[in-house]
Amino acid sequence: MKSYKKLLFLVGLFHISLSTVFSQNDSSEGPFNQLIIRGVTLINGDGSPPRGPIDIVVEDNKIERIQVVGYPGVEIKDSGRPQLEPGGKELDASGMYILPGFIDMHGHIGGKAQGANPDYVFKLWMAHGITTVRQPSGRSAEEVLDLKQKSENHDIVAPRIFGYTGFGSGEKNLISTPEEAREWVRKNAKKGADGIKFFGAEPEIMAAALDENKKLGLGSACHHAQLSVARWNVLHSARAGLTSMEHWYGLPEALFEDRTVQNYPLNYNYQNEQHRFEEAGKLWAQAAKPYSDHWNNVMNELLELDFTLDPTFNIYEASRDLHRARRAEWHEDYTLPSLWKFYEPSKISHGSYWHFWGTEQEISWRKNYQLWMTFINEYKNRGGRVTAGSDSGFIYQLYGFAYVRELELLREAGFHPLEVIRAATLNGAEALGWDDKIGSIQIGKLADFVIIEENPLENLKVLYGTGAIKLTSENEVTRVGGVKYTIKDGVIYDAKKLLQEVKNMVDDEKGETNWQLKQPGIKN
Repeated sequence: MKSYKKLLFLVGLFHISLSTVFSQNDSSEGPFNQLIIRGVTLINGDGSPPRGPIDIVVEDNKIERIQVVGYPGVEIKDSGRPQLEPGGKELDASGMYILPGFIDMHGHIGGKAQGANPDYVFKLWMAHGITTVRQPSGRSAEEVLDLKQKSENHDIVAPRIFGYTGFGSGEKNLISTPEEAREWVRKNAKKGADGIKFFGAEPEIMAAALDENKKLGLGSACHHAQLSVARWNVLHSARAGLTSMEHWYGLPEALFEDRTVQNYPLNYNYQNEQHRFEEAGKLWAQAAKPYSDHWNNVMNELLELDFTLDPTFNIYEASRDLHRARRAEWHEDYTLPSLWKFYEPSKISHGSYWHFWGTEQEISWRKNYQLWMTFINEYKNRGGRVTAGSDSGFIYQLYGFAYVRELELLREAGFHPLEVIRAATLNGAEALGWDDKIGSIQIGKLADFVIIEENPLENLKVLYGTGAIKLTSENEVTRVGGVKYTIKDGVIYDAKKLLQEVKNMVDDEKGETNWQLKQPGIKN
């Protein structure tokens, strides 16, 4: 009860005086008339190799100059560097690495069920260098627009937000005709939404909604849920104008050769999430074999349609290794008690399908990943656009931390580290139609950066807020890494301070509820 009352208080505080709360934040400074980032090594989002030392000049929120100022290991002459103007700000990043701000293409802004308010979620994202998020349903268009405007005005600590409204949300009755679908799409656009998140519907309704949305020039994404996928898979969506698919549902179904529906057990019930996710782990094995004619034909058609794949590998990883996901070291300090409770096995909470999850299910999912990753990597190799999205807040995946895990899983799929960074930056910007503004560090683009003391190409784990373990030459165990600064629109955020603020939130809730993290089923 205490936890519930505190959650109501926090939610009320957010809605009543969010701007006031954030105006007191001491973890940020800027924007500045001039900001010079000195001596950094640039890892850009365009696939080019690292280069440095470089000075980057920002005026207000735009990149104005990118200047190579020397050679590695050689003293830099001040005479050859950009000069600081009166009132300007210098940031000494000598020996550090700078990347474009990360783009999370599947970022839910918390939720009531998880007890995760936007302040908590935003700070975890920003602490991990995520400066742009595509919010794919879960909140109304009005809510998202309000948060989006506050972020743009720097009234809150938050990434830039692109809002994709869940199709049909806000309607009293289910959309049942093509004209109703078109009308809803038009209303969604008038509310200021950036796009639509679909879960599937009758074919004629999907076709009408996508056609209307395309006419309006808005983005679209789809989780092809099993309830509709037998008649409308990824190929149908892509042909009708869908711009990106989420996860992988609908893709194996497009690859079927010897069947038209998934091989469901005869006692299957979609409302039973153990059934739903256990059988999903067997789906890729039912699709066409990699590099077969049908497999190639489906891939090539998606490539011709300039279709974007947003795999969100991380959100299903507990299915192949539940113990690893549950025992992630950041849960103790950064996972809210209410969120941990939501993760625990439940017949009600979405994504908490651990009714009796075991070895057989994990083995099936590991094979599922191998086939899934093969398709994603080859799609990238043939010039297809693959982005990075986390879908955090479910299945033991924590905001920010899960995004870094997504980058590691892209690496496991076969991406070169530079390709991983491109998926996390420029590819996302292209998918959003904002690649002229964000996604790479170029003159004229917005000043969105991630600055870190370690080289993430050598070890992506240094991007975790908890850092990476490193043994020194003196045999001392240390932690290195963690994002040092996140810069969004020219405003500098101290990433480690943001993470400490999150820990304080978690500690407060623990203290109020006298809560200790325990693994599911352990009573003492």
